[in-house]
Amino acid sequence: MKENKTTYQQPVIDLVRKDFTALNRNLTVDEALSKIRREGVGERIVYFYVVDDEEKLVGVLPTRRILTARPDQKIEDIMVKNVASIHKNATVYDACEFFVMYKFLAFPVVDEERKIIGIVDVNLFTDELLDFSERQKVSDVFESIGFQISKVKNATPLKAWQIRFPWLLATITSGTICAILAGMFEATLAESLVIAFFLTLVLGLGESMSIQSMTLTIQTLHTAQPSLKWYWKSFLKESQTALLIGGSSGLLVALIAFVWKGDVVTSVVIGTSILLVQLFAAVLGLSVPALLHSTELDLKVSAGPITLALTDIFTILFYMGIATIVL
Repeated sequence: MKENKTTYQQPVIDLVRKDFTALNRNLTVDEALSKIRREGVGERIVYFYVVDDEEKLVGVLPTRRILTARPDQKIEDIMVKNVASIHKNATVYDACEFFVMYKFLAFPVVDEERKIIGIVDVNLFTDELLDFSERQKVSDVFESIGFQISKVKNATPLKAWQIRFPWLLATITSGTICAILAGMFEATLAESLVIAFFLTLVLGLGESMSIQSMTLTIQTLHTAQPSLKWYWKSFLKESQTALLIGGSSGLLVALIAFVWKGDVVTSVVIGTSILLVQLFAAVLGLSVPALLHSTELDLKVSAGPITLALTDIFTILFYMGIATIVL
């Protein structure tokens, strides 16, 4: 994963193009066109950038404007003065945010004095970032379930077992704990079979929510630097989303249980449990990767099995605990 992360964190100055045309603001359109014919243009011209006598960026000139303006007009009269530029210390990720935010096809890269170093255009990033995206998707799928595909791709069966089996122990351990916990609530299950009927569904909803939250968190941690402020903001957002999803899911399943069995109390227990389970699962999906990232562990390979294991255990505790108290 180090290689993929470097792609986003790579300095944008490493990818700038030098074949740009800078026009002095005092030139007329006719003089500017003569300069362009004389010096030539780059491989892909989208905008002409306007500089002052000190070569500092002062504006941008779309191609259409210079082609439709009168020959005697000054460049500074037809240029766009509010020009967005990327600082030379920016990363590839920062540059991508510019393309998304401003919807321009190219940006100049400038130094501290706003002198143009080069330009980056959207075509320069397309192939590289699409390639990164595809590789990231494949890698994330495998690593979120407990192993890195690069390690097992050419491994012998014995080596693959050594890599994959240890993380499955988390599932075995959590499953055993869940079985023991369910046994502790044997009386509750015997008293209300409806609770037992929906146990698998509640476990599935909790796991689905934790996987969704975990995946979003892992993607964010590719580029974001986690902090207490970041965690708190993410916590509030994910909790609100989980409340909406959990409330909707709980209400729907409660209605299904009521229509099926006609037991209001049991239906309320099931619906409330789903709400709490999905809320807690979302918090786990956010917190486990963030905690593992702070300890510099392989957050994805660790996060998947650990998050699911904890989600299953707390799902049983919430679901059976509420049923025992209420019923």
